[in-house]
Amino acid sequence: FRDFALVIDGNFPSGAEACLADVKKITDKPVRFVFNTHHHGDHAYGNPVWVKNGVVPIAHQGVATEMARLEPKRWRETNRPDVTALGLESPQPPIITYPDRLVIDDGTQRVELLHFGTAHTRGDGFAYLPRQKVLFTGDVVVNGPYNFMGDGDTSSWVQVIEALKRLDVEIVGPGHGPLGDRDLLERQRRFIVELRSSVAAAIASEKTAGELPGAVRLPEEVRPYVGNQFKDQVGKVHREMVGLEMPLDLVELGVEVQVLEVEVQVD
Repeated sequence: FRDFALVIDGNFPSGAEACLADVKKITDKPVRFVFNTHHHGDHAYGNPVWVKNGVVPIAHQGVATEMARLEPKRWRETNRPDVTALGLESPQPPIITYPDRLVIDDGTQRVELLHFGTAHTRGDGFAYLPRQKVLFTGDVVVNGPYNFMGDGDTSSWVQVIEALKRLDVEIVGPGHGPLGDRDLLERQRRFIVELRSSVAAAIASEKTAGELPGAVRLPEEVRPYVGNQFKDQVGKVHREMVGLEMPLDLVELGVEVQVLEVEVQVD
């Protein structure tokens, strides 16, 4: 912007320090805002470093909600030296939040902070620069085998990407992996669609949960998205499809599933 800079994602504390140093190499303007695309540690645990340097964290209101729901447990379990060194009991939530859209425009630069629903998390936010046709997606769109699905909803995820595809975008900055063009949006969408389709077919063929990872076969064009999280991804989609995870519409009403462990003795 004319008088200040905005940073996309807060990183871990050590990453925040490194980013601050890099910003100073390219501009003498102060960083005024840091945008958390979601609540995960590698995107938001550096917030205390930013605040210490006079920077205000911004995020969709779902980021604050998820931090309130999941923290400080995850913060304490992170076991990272840079997190421990802060001496804090919990992470710094965003100071400014928005429901669906927040625009920062000083006449020389415009950034639209958007939300289209649950995908990777319940608080996914996007930074869209309409003049430059650049979109920063957080982990809703990645470029490679980096899809963590544990806090998301894969059915809604596809719909969110379809909303992103309606934006006028030429450059995509993914949450992980190298920059790409707008085709990256479709590649991410296709991976999730093919994953859901293959899991559904395996369920229909009466594969057990343990057999599913070996039974799921994806087309070659989405194989670059398959990595060491594949078993967890298959399990996530399976739980959604057989009703072991609460449907998104009930989650948004504040209804949480209670997971009960049942021991069955077979004679």
